[in-house]
Amino acid sequence: MIHPETFPLTGKRIWVTGSHGFLGRHLMEELAARGATLLAPTEKELDLLDPGAARKYLKAHKPDGVIHLAALVGGIGANREHPGSFFYANMMMGLHLIEACRLEQVAKTLVLGTVCAYPKFCPTPFREDDIWNGYPEETNAPYGLAKKALLVQLQAYRQEYGTRGIYLIPVNLYGPGDHLDLANNHVIPALIRKFLEAKAALSPTVGLWGTGSASREFLYVKDAATAICEAMTRYEDADPVNLGTGEEITIRDLALKIKGATGFQGELVFDPSYPDGQPKRKLDTSRATERFGWQARTTLDEGLAETIAWMKKVL
Repeated sequence: MIHPETFPLTGKRIWVTGSHGFLGRHLMEELAARGATLLAPTEKELDLLDPGAARKYLKAHKPDGVIHLAALVGGIGANREHPGSFFYANMMMGLHLIEACRLEQVAKTLVLGTVCAYPKFCPTPFREDDIWNGYPEETNAPYGLAKKALLVQLQAYRQEYGTRGIYLIPVNLYGPGDHLDLANNHVIPALIRKFLEAKAALSPTVGLWGTGSASREFLYVKDAATAICEAMTRYEDADPVNLGTGEEITIRDLALKIKGATGFQGELVFDPSYPDGQPKRKLDTSRATERFGWQARTTLDEGLAETIAWMKKVL
């Protein structure tokens, strides 16, 4: 089915918050390729935690659309150490931005949510209608709940003010340009870095957090950028939409896959004293296909190969 373009991007002025981050850089490339004019202030130029900053920027630059990617994010360790910071920053950035978009009558606003918003024991595959059926996994609940509150804000504003806002829920992203700091990055770049460094050091083992039994789903960052553009162009409903591949893999199997791809010959040593996080993650991605015609194109093996090649160049 060919979905109509209700908000064609060619010639549109689009402000992307978080445009200099991992996903943001890939999204900017995709938006430019589609003919959009890009607005991309840095964090130093515009502090979204300042309650009046977003509205001031909107008044000055008058974008047609806003895509909100900016977030304070991290892995399990960072979420455990900074739950208050993660809740406050993500809640306040989105709250003020969405209100500013309403007041300045931005034509369309897209907010990126998080898979961490789903209940800890949500049945798989996660369906968007299940998002309210339980409390998120404890280690990332403050982050997940702050992002989920923005869905409520968008839906409430649509109902009361007619605000044209949409909300997407991506699974874990990975790909070239990902974060490299082991203290704050996510599982795929962390595993690749550990295996590459262990191989170079001739280490006999690599230590990994948890039991390895938890499952995750991963979306290649370029596919995520395409999804955001397609949703901005063609999606107009209040319902949240999952973005993923619909395929899950255990952390142990993922580690073995990356071990083989990097050429590390040693052994894996899991430490169950560290948390696994949410037990399972696998999304039902049918709504994205039905509502705006998007499907992920990059297999995990293809995406890992490109990510490993990039990390070999930068490490």
